[in-house]
Amino acid sequence: YGFAQERPRIGVLRFTNHTRAGWWTGSVGQELQDMLAAELAATKSFQVLERREIDAVLGEQDLGASGRIDTRTRAKIGAIKGAKYLVAATVTSYEEDVSGTGGGFGAFGVRIGGETRKAYIAIDLKVINTTTSEIVDARSVEASSSSSAVGLSGYHHGFSGSLSSQNKTPTGKAIRGCIIEAAEYLQCSLTMPRDDSCWQEYAAKDSRRKERTKGSIDLE
Repeated sequence: YGFAQERPRIGVLRFTNHTRAGWWTGSVGQELQDMLAAELAATKSFQVLERREIDAVLGEQDLGASGRIDTRTRAKIGAIKGAKYLVAATVTSYEEDVSGTGGGFGAFGVRIGGETRKAYIAIDLKVINTTTSEIVDARSVEASSSSSAVGLSGYHHGFSGSLSSQNKTPTGKAIRGCIIEAAEYLQCSLTMPRDDSCWQEYAAKDSRRKERTKGSIDLE
């Protein structure tokens, strides 16, 4: 996919959850989808599809695939209104009152202070080429926060709906941090040349994350 001469057209699918996080209720998957789409749009590096547009097109494609639509007029699978990439995101880890997680906030200048309530979240991202259905990139991003952490100056979108109760909590700050980290990584991955410094930065982050993960496993 490499360096893009024009802003790539991108869509974000509804988030899924593989954890037992108590805050994951109701419409959270759609809310996180909208948050990441808004953050991607704020980078000015992408043409971002709206969630409703994606849902409508996927529904039309599913109807066409069912055999109930004339094959000459049905929507093509894998041709979502010119979108080049779809982003699938899964919350794979969530912990509260943890320490020593490292977190992804360092990139944003947010300091974690005090031995107070903490939250940690990790998200797996997959970037799918809509023409070939190939996964062209995959990355885990993470963030952590505590009740004494300062606010995030780079994030301007508040929570609503099912997540509204998390606006001023460590969980909310960790979620925001992960969304920002995801957007900044996608900006690097899909719009920056391979020799850009952001690639070295994320390679180093990924290496540290893997080392922490290996360090938490007791191998016999």
